[in-house]
Amino acid sequence: MEAANKGAFFGKSPSVGLNIQLPHEQQNNPYQDISQTFRHFFARKYMFVRFASAYVVMPGGFGTLDELMEALTLIQTGKARKIPLILVCSEFWGPMIDWFKDRLVGEGMVDAEDINLIQLIDEPEKVVEAIFKHYEARPFGPLPNEHEMLLNL
Repeated sequence: MEAANKGAFFGKSPSVGLNIQLPHEQQNNPYQDISQTFRHFFARKYMFVRFASAYVVMPGGFGTLDELMEALTLIQTGKARKIPLILVCSEFWGPMIDWFKDRLVGEGMVDAEDINLIQLIDEPEKVVEAIFKHYEARPFGPLPNEHEMLLNL
């Protein structure tokens, strides 16, 4: 998280940190213009997706997987608007995507179309290109049906 905050902090955008209260391990990084601390993981994870224009995920551990699956589930079930969900590093994420296709789609646990919610991209320029392409086909803000959905959560 620090890398994203640092880029925004020294760039043109405000750096927003969504922190979690933990007994140990977690502390706010110094590159936050706005800092919000949550007591509960579910509220923090929802806020990541609720106000995001895109969800770009780098290789990580259990916390990263948890946040990725939450974002994917919220988008897939229509509880969050459809935004680009991009996984960076096909070497890391590729086997998981293959497993999704083989097991989850193969056994009818998710629809094959749901796999298309995820993009696997390695080059930073292509990540930016995918985000811009998404918003060329639709407005930057929520569509009318998404706006209504967000009001009625």
